Amino acid sequence: MAKESIDQLARSLAEAVPEGLKNVREDLEKNFRSVLQSGLDKLDLVTREEFEVQRAVLVKTRAKLETLESRLASMEATPGPARKKAKKKAKRKAARKKATRKS
Repeated sequence: MAKESIDQLARSLAEAVPEGLKNVREDLEKNFRSVLQSGLDKLDLVTREEFEVQRAVLVKTRAKLETLESRLASMEATPGPARKKAKKKAKRKAARKKATRKS
């Protein structure tokens, strides 16, 4: 939340104080601002830009998952020997990928 928004909200709260307490209005406004900022800091909010980046990553990940699910379904539908060959190929590929990461 922008500092201006917090300031405006604190000002509005201070203005809502009854007439008898107007002499402490400035102190109340500072306290309201401090409490609002502290509460918002604890919320662990993200910016719109960070949100959109993560959204794009999620869309890409979902597309990749759908592709992999499709490939798996076609492999499972493959009969007998071709299926075994496809499984062996997938295991070799996974082993190479794992060995590359360790290097």
